[in-house]
Amino acid sequence: MSVIYSSLTSIVNKISDAIHESFLFTLIYSILGFIENQWVGSYFKKFYPSENFLSFLNRNIVLRKHIFNPMIVLFLFALFLLLSINRPSDSLTVTLLIAFVGFFIGSAILPRHYLNSNLGNILEFKRKDIYSLGFCLTLVGIVFFFLSVASVGGIPLLKPSIRYLLKPALTMPVFLIIPGTCLIASAYLKDFQDKIITRSQVRFRFLFLLAIDCAFLLFLGYRTPLLAAFLIIIIIGFYGNIVSLWEVVVGALIGIGAIIGIGYFRSLGEMTITSSTSPLYTLQSRADFTLHVLNLLDFIGGNFGLTHGHMLASSIPGSDLGPRMMVGKLIAWRTEVTVTPTLIGQMVVDFGKIGVFIGMLILGSALGIGFKIMQITKNYFYIGIYSLILTYAILGIETGILDIQVLLYFSIVIFIYLINVLKCRN
Repeated sequence: MSVIYSSLTSIVNKISDAIHESFLFTLIYSILGFIENQWVGSYFKKFYPSENFLSFLNRNIVLRKHIFNPMIVLFLFALFLLLSINRPSDSLTVTLLIAFVGFFIGSAILPRHYLNSNLGNILEFKRKDIYSLGFCLTLVGIVFFFLSVASVGGIPLLKPSIRYLLKPALTMPVFLIIPGTCLIASAYLKDFQDKIITRSQVRFRFLFLLAIDCAFLLFLGYRTPLLAAFLIIIIIGFYGNIVSLWEVVVGALIGIGAIIGIGYFRSLGEMTITSSTSPLYTLQSRADFTLHVLNLLDFIGGNFGLTHGHMLASSIPGSDLGPRMMVGKLIAWRTEVTVTPTLIGQMVVDFGKIGVFIGMLILGSALGIGFKIMQITKNYFYIGIYSLILTYAILGIETGILDIQVLLYFSIVIFIYLINVLKCRN
């Protein structure tokens, strides 16, 4: 593995260095450096609330230390289920209980037995390697964005009808911009930790990375990847002491308000609701539909599953049906629509209630061990990769963890965690 890693980092370092030395990048970097300096020395910064704004939040130890604990996945999952207008079936209630227990054991109990000694053996990564890898992933994402736009002859945000003409083979690589900016943000966090750049500088760079993500992902008309970009930057910023607790809380409230507002006014425009309908109804109806889908999947999956891994395998590019299209076929025999199956939908269809327990145990263990490593080391890289998998676990509450690139992120991160567990046992 070390040979593969060395070869990969050697290639991305050469590419990164060559681009950074080019005239165009030097010009862009000079312009951004000027803007950054204006930002750092701006007169208007003093009007922005200080870190002690809403200081009563800091007195809450749960918020201050555990706001992004792995258990937030269960909390948000339960909240999503409670939004539903109808209740789950008795069978699904049992499945959900099994899922919650499996995740709790994996995230809160099993990590106590690992990484309790030989912590000096934690795997270290060079800042230059991480930055170069992130830079190249971001570059690939930007290149494929322009290829995607060219293939449909317009920008989907401005012409919504052409969004359905986008080719997955071209759009999937665009989403590499998310782990790319995650790794770049981690590298900037390292610079901040080493006192190479100031807090104001790193905050500006985080905002710039977020602006890049917003620009390209928003133009393609995708909302979930956009939420992923926001969450990753916020989590890295919070654990890197770059973003204050009050900013996280206020940002979350604004985000929830925006989701409710956009859904409400979009439904009004589509005439699916009336102005007398509660703004929360759009969220409730969405949660209710997803829960209904999960009820059907739970009935189909039973105790031991129906498809036995075929739904998970359908994530591989080239499959006749994607996993969410397979859900549509299973519950309604409609292969032309995609249906989100929630976090445990694929698990229960593939392997039943037993698969739900094992799947949630693995997911909980990955997040639990990642959270522990991050807390122990305060290492920029481990803060970054924990932010990445926690973000996709949270978004997967509704959509499921089914996209091939997301499965690849989890596989790589779990592999890194396993190496650390084994190294620290020796």
